[in-house]
Amino acid sequence: MERVTEGRWESLPVTLSPGVLRTLRELGFPHMTPVQSATIPLFMNNKDVAAEAVTGSGKTLAFVIPILEILLRREEKLKKMQQVGAIVITPTRELAVQIDEVLSHFTKHFLQFRQILLIGGRNPVEDIEKFKEHGGNIIIATPGRLEDMFRRKADGLDLASCVKSLDVLVLDEADRLLDMGFEASLNTILDFLPKQRRTGLFSATQTQEVENLVRAGLRNPVRIAVKEKGVAASSTQKTPTRLENYYMICKADEKFNQLVHFLRQHKQEKHLVFFSTCACVEYYGKALESLVKNVKIMCIHGKMKHKRNKIFTEFRKLPSGILVCTDVMARGIDIPEVNWVLQYDPPSSASAFVHRCGRTARIGHLGSALVFLLPMEESYVNFLSINQKCPMQEMKPLKNVVDVLPKLKTLSLADRAMFEKGMKAFVSCVQAYAKHECNLIFRIKDLDFASFARGFALLRMPKMPELKGKCFSDFVPVSIDTDSIPFKDKNREKQRQKLLEQQRKDRQENEGKRKFIRNKAWSKQKAKKEKKKKMTTKRRREEGSDIEDEEMEELLNDTRLLKRLKKGKISEEEFEKRLMSSERKVKAVVDSESED
Repeated sequence: MERVTEGRWESLPVTLSPGVLRTLRELGFPHMTPVQSATIPLFMNNKDVAAEAVTGSGKTLAFVIPILEILLRREEKLKKMQQVGAIVITPTRELAVQIDEVLSHFTKHFLQFRQILLIGGRNPVEDIEKFKEHGGNIIIATPGRLEDMFRRKADGLDLASCVKSLDVLVLDEADRLLDMGFEASLNTILDFLPKQRRTGLFSATQTQEVENLVRAGLRNPVRIAVKEKGVAASSTQKTPTRLENYYMICKADEKFNQLVHFLRQHKQEKHLVFFSTCACVEYYGKALESLVKNVKIMCIHGKMKHKRNKIFTEFRKLPSGILVCTDVMARGIDIPEVNWVLQYDPPSSASAFVHRCGRTARIGHLGSALVFLLPMEESYVNFLSINQKCPMQEMKPLKNVVDVLPKLKTLSLADRAMFEKGMKAFVSCVQAYAKHECNLIFRIKDLDFASFARGFALLRMPKMPELKGKCFSDFVPVSIDTDSIPFKDKNREKQRQKLLEQQRKDRQENEGKRKFIRNKAWSKQKAKKEKKKKMTTKRRREEGSDIEDEEMEELLNDTRLLKRLKKGKISEEEFEKRLMSSERKVKAVVDSESED
């Protein structure tokens, strides 16, 4: 393995504590990376820092070490278990778990410090009890859970009073924190924290939003932009230099065959396979379990609540395997020895592409990445080269590939759960495609929906707005009624049959009442339409819009009629009759009103 070197830890202009140096030796890090050598001395010398460095460059140690050194050097030592000296905020649970794990290697040599992990997917009351019982001098948290903890004063915890002597705040993956909509939570948290503190922002990219956060949270920050050795000073390449980046051009209905063949050829390696949506992860994850044998396959996505931490921790320990995932795994996550990052669907943004690739070739390791592109998407390669300074080389489609799509269809025919997963995955993928940031290249109008559907091994085309009015002569649906496909799970099938039986009974019972029900529903619908029409007319009049006198008079008459219905002065049948009568006269209605 080639290692990025930037001098030994002992060469820093600040002296590290023996316990910190001992832990670094235990972890096998005799040398610093560039971001560590640039950031640690500044952070330890009372400077706020805004650090930008390529993903996989060792940013975690660049703030974990200063946190420990700053707390060790406090004039007034942290006396209570619940006295918080440092907070690290990060966008995802997985990244928080990872940072907590790295920090725990150090704190085992500093028993005076207690650390606590506050993330979603766990019971907040249990977190409060744990904090009250064991304390937390160093908090690693996701924004939503930390904000919640600050607000929970009714549960016997006043976190605001615990952070009054806070020394350090770190915002890790700062740009991602803002991308994921945490700005409001961050502002709330910042309001609880003391102004006299040291703050560090760490990110792979410095966006305008991050700049706005810098001005809000940092005082005269030192900006650090670290380039890897061997990268020209004028370059803005954001992917690791040891990364071999490939792309493959293939049709939509050939893509899954190519993926399966590739994974079968690389069974002894460790892979991350990225899809655009949670539904795609659910569907293709199940498909790969059936089609790629003797390999550990795991799935993870943002809609999983309680399983994510366990899956993430387990996969990190595996020597080989496949993790099927969404972009929840794209940022900051450090999974040891990932050989390949496979992007089945191009991500919604160019920056996400870079972060996905950064899950391999980390801190001196070699790694490879491959993105699958449709023929109409080939210009994306040039776009990434210019926009992200991310050069790629072509990998030709693999030959003698087995067609596994019929097998995938068989799985859907045998189990309704699989059939429904496929339909949801297709719909979600089309919708994600329509929202792609680079819509000049990823044009939904140019998408071959029939080929796309064949690539999902669909049994029939779903009903959705994007497909309305289109003809798919080159897509052949299965000849059977898909409603007859049963769930393999007997309990689910029993519930489905029970529901179908109830629906049949409801239809039969409503046969005789249909006329009455239809009339009642129609009258209510008509009344609703008239009310809406009245409000629209009123708005137009206020805006100065011209309406014909005859239309206005008719509308007023309808309104009067509606009022009489609501007061119970006329029946619904009479209301309908008068509304539907084409010969109803304005004067007759007015006279009727005056008689009342």
